[in-house]
Amino acid sequence: MGNTVILTVVDRFSKSAHFIPLPKLPSAKETAQSVVNHVFKLHGLPTDVVSDRGPQFVSQFWREFCRLIGATVSLSSGFHPQTNGQAERANQTLGRMLRSLAFQNPSSWCEQLPWAEYAHNSLPSSATGLSPFNCCLGYQPPLFPSQEVDASVPSVEAFIRRCRRTWKRVRTALCRTKSRTRLSANRRRVRAPRYVCGQRVWLSTLNLPLQSSSRKLSSRFIGPFPIIKVLSPAAVKLRLPPKLRRIHPVFHVSCIKPVVRMPTRPVPPPPALAGGSSIHTVRRLLDVRPRGRGFQYLVD
Repeated sequence: MGNTVILTVVDRFSKSAHFIPLPKLPSAKETAQSVVNHVFKLHGLPTDVVSDRGPQFVSQFWREFCRLIGATVSLSSGFHPQTNGQAERANQTLGRMLRSLAFQNPSSWCEQLPWAEYAHNSLPSSATGLSPFNCCLGYQPPLFPSQEVDASVPSVEAFIRRCRRTWKRVRTALCRTKSRTRLSANRRRVRAPRYVCGQRVWLSTLNLPLQSSSRKLSSRFIGPFPIIKVLSPAAVKLRLPPKLRRIHPVFHVSCIKPVVRMPTRPVPPPPALAGGSSIHTVRRLLDVRPRGRGFQYLVD
């Protein structure tokens, strides 16, 4: 049907999702138009929008669009997908469903997308214990005629009471799940140092797109770089040199470590001349090991 990508939008409270097919990666303006047409007109305007650092969401147009509708913009930390985990999990679930629905004719995935969305929103969430439909509507919409009796609402008062009970139940379940997840994560987590503006830190090169002849033998940390802003206890903004201008300067605290002391390069002793070549005096032999037909020595 001419579509190649899917825009995934997840509600943080109910876990309901909308899967929007698009012909190509959208611009910031096209993204705004898509969420207005498929999400905002159904659920109202959001108060906060969490996204990755795609070019659509870091552009000036998107920030101004969110400001005008009264929403704040929250960007996930680079190479720290836990801050944007709901959409990641929804994408994984969607991939499994589409493989099951369109395995005979993979090009028909767009036709199966509405059914995949309906199935996702009908499935109970492990965080709330209810389906997204139950969280949003207060009841489970019927899929088969035999379920019509369960979906009947006798009065407006009963519907309102059901919605309030559902909201309280979901909120209690979300708070319980959040506390359990935080406790489980903090059990193996080391408390990060407290950083301040102006402090110099080392930056991990694990996920940086650096050019190196040998990635394995290159430095694991570069810098040090000064902190110019502490965004939260878990994220800081660094002042990077011009050669790293293409890298976003905001990093999770797991990607940096404080500078304990500046390294000093030892100055080698001046060589002596013997037989027309320069030699160095060896203070002592520290170790020796056989290599091939000879030996290798570790010297001081």
